[in-house]
Formats: sequence, C-alpha cells, structure tokens
Amino acid sequence: MSIQFSIVVLYIFMLFIISLYAKRKASGGSVNFLFGGRQMNTLLVAANVTGLAVGAASTIGVAENAFTAGIAAGWYNGAWSAGALVMGILAAGKYRAMNCTTIPELFERYYDKKGRVISVIGLITIQLVITSMQYLAGGAILSSLLPEIFSFTGGMITSAVVFIGITLIGGLWSSGLSNVVSVVLIYVGVITGTIMTVNQQGGLPAIAAKLPPGTDWFGPLGGLGPATIIAWFAVMITQSITAQGPVQVACGAASAKAAKHGFIWGAVLIFPIGFLCAVMGLAAKVAMPNVQATLAMPKIIMGLDPIISGTTLAALWAADVSTACTLLLGAGTLFSQDIYKRFINSEVTESNYVIINRVTILALGVITLWLAFNAVGILKTLLLGLSLTTAFTLVFLSTLFAPGLCRRSSAFYTTLAGILALLAWQFIPAVRVFAQPIYLEWSVCLLTFLTVAIFDTQKITTDQPIIITNE
Repeated sequence: MSIQFSIVVLYIFMLFIISLYAKRKASGGSVNFLFGGRQMNTLLVAANVTGLAVGAASTIGVAENAFTAGIAAGWYNGAWSAGALVMGILAAGKYRAMNCTTIPELFERYYDKKGRVISVIGLITIQLVITSMQYLAGGAILSSLLPEIFSFTGGMITSAVVFIGITLIGGLWSSGLSNVVSVVLIYVGVITGTIMTVNQQGGLPAIAAKLPPGTDWFGPLGGLGPATIIAWFAVMITQSITAQGPVQVACGAASAKAAKHGFIWGAVLIFPIGFLCAVMGLAAKVAMPNVQATLAMPKIIMGLDPIISGTTLAALWAADVSTACTLLLGAGTLFSQDIYKRFINSEVTESNYVIINRVTILALGVITLWLAFNAVGILKTLLLGLSLTTAFTLVFLSTLFAPGLCRRSSAFYTTLAGILALLAWQFIPAVRVFAQPIYLEWSVCLLTFLTVAIFDTQKITTDQPIIITNE
C-alpha cells in the first residue's frame, strides 16, 4: 500500500512542478492563461485532445459498461476518436483561424445577443456535468486502491484539490504540459495493467470460457446493440466540434496546421485505450462477478503487483486530471468571456481579467464537486449532457458551409429547442420514442433550424468573412 501511495504522491508532485513551470509561460495576460499564448504545437495539441478524451468515462466508465455488455464498450473511445478525427479534418484549423474564442461569441457575431446568452448557459452546463464525472471517478479510483488512506468522499475531495489547483496555477499551459506526462502514464499504466490482469486470469480464452452465457461478450456489438453504439458516435462527433474543451484546444494551437494535425494524431492515440479498459472490465466480471460495476476496473487492479497497481492507479487518475483541467478551464473561459466581460464589466483591465478567470475556475470547481456528490452513472450522465451540443454543432456547421439557410434567430431557437428536448427526455418518459437522447436532439434541432429558415426572413450578416487569418 505504501508503494502505491508513493507512486500517486510522486505523480501529484510532478504535476505541481510542471504547473509552477507553466505559470511563468501563462503570465502576461489572459491569452497566455486561457489559450497558451496560441503557441501549442502539434504534440501539445495531440496531448491535450487525448487527455481531454481519455477521462473518467473512457476508462472507469468503459470498464463499467464492459462488465455488463462486453468488449464492445470500447467503442465509446472509438467514437471519441472519430470525433477528434472529424474535428481535425473539418473544423480545428478553421477555429484557429477565426477571431473568436468561444461558440457563444461566434453566435452573437453572426446571429444575435440572445443566441449568445442561451448558448453560454447550455455550454457551461455541459462543462460542469462532465467535470463532475471526473471527481466521481477520481474518488472511486483512490478509495478502491488506497482504502486505508482515502474514503470515497476523501478521494473525491483530493481529486478536486489537485484538478482545481493545477488549472489555477498555469491555465492551458498547465493542462498542455501536464497532459504530455499524463498521456504517457496512461499508456504505460493501462497497457501494463491489462497485460498483467489477463495473464493473472489465465489469458483471454480462459476469461471468455468463464463469462456467463447470454451475452456476446467479445462480439462487435456485445450487449449494447447498434442503436447505442451509433448514438455514441453521433454524440462524440457532435460534441467534438462545438464543446468548449476541444474548441479551446484548437484556439490555443500555434497555427491552423498544428490544430488540424494535433487533432488527427489525438484520434490515433485515443482509440485503443477504451478496448484495453473493456478487457479489464471483463476480467473483473470473471474474478468478482458481484462487485459494483463502477468499481470493476479499480477493484481488479488491486490484485496486481504493488508497483504495477500503483502505476495503473496513477494512470487512471492521470486520465481524470488531464480531462478535468481542460474542462474547468473551458467553463471558466465561458463565464469570464461570455458573461462577465460581455455583460458585467466590458472595461475590465487585463490583470484583473486574469484574476476573474482564476476566481471563476475556483468557484466552478466547488460547484462541480457538489454535483459529483449527487451524481450517479458516469457514462449515462456524461452522454446525456453531451447531447446538448447538437444545437451548437448544427448552427456552427451551417454558418460555415450553408450560410444561406442561417437566420438571425436560428442560434437562439435551435439552442432553446435542444435544451427543452433534453429536459423533456429527462422528465417526461412519453417523449422517449428514440433509443438514445442524441437521436431526439438531432431531430428536434434540425426541424427547428429549418423551420426558422422558412419563417425568419432576416439572414445572418455575411459582409465580413468568418475566417480572417491563415496563421
């Protein structure tokens, strides 16, 4: 236990050393703090994208799903990989070349003020929901593998302190540089942990032979079905284009080329981790069939050699750190840029604006910790929140590629319809005519967008180009 704890403490120490170094690079204004001075090269973009994707849902959540549905749970990461690839090919370079830093800012520029207001409310909600899931997974990891030191609550609080602290110190530079270390640790820990776990169970054939009948545990669809897996791809491709985390990473790239290539390499790195974690979920199903599904992966790791389990523990926790830092920074950017600076104090000085960003990140970090204490089901909750990005993605892509269909009120009404549809899904069972909420979201948002195009005669302003630079 002391070896495992020492490895985790060493990792935390490394993160704060990196963050203190990053603090110097993040000084000098909000652009440095929020967007890494727009100097992130391809490697840092790829590390940030991978770190953002490989978090609680992509590790603990995938193993949780594999525990009941089989190795097909790994397609969750496959969906994230597809989203990063589409973002890289279609939008990452364009975001870097835009004179915008958030989707709400873009909405006000080409649509109207109320479009900005409603979109920032929706996007902040998404960021908070996803961040809270990282605390939940962090608590599960630390309490499962170090029960003599951390309770579940204590693990969540410790995770929150580290996540918030790193983000406060160095902003996107902290996240970017820490993610390089975290992604390496994730690969080393998860690969090693998977190999050791499979060997301990006698190999994959032995695991397959011991799994209960009734589910195609190693089939491409498993116990999930095509509707669920297609929904994952729809959600991840949708959110990769307009969620603030990916947008912020793209805007922090050194050039449009670095943004594009960074997302493409990120897609390559994201793909295999999910299937490795799914294998560990299946091993847990054999070794401890009555364990709580959420704890399947942490519990199976407990049976490994202390050094291996400590490294794998640090890797799983690294996945949480890498995701949570970028998400917290994105949520803080949305509030400070699209609410405080736009509507409260537009004349704020640069030094005070950085302070506002840090205070906002701290406040939102506390709010997300409270949400984590009241959340259940990592993957289910996360997918529900990410479905809300449908409206933003539809409006954004239409602005770029079909501006003739866009009207001044399109952003507001499409986003409002998306929010109402998701609330209806949550509280009115009768509207659940689709297998997954993302199908309802796309149907409602597309219908609303096209209806607005018919009845609103005021087209968006097209006298200024959306892309203003090719840096």
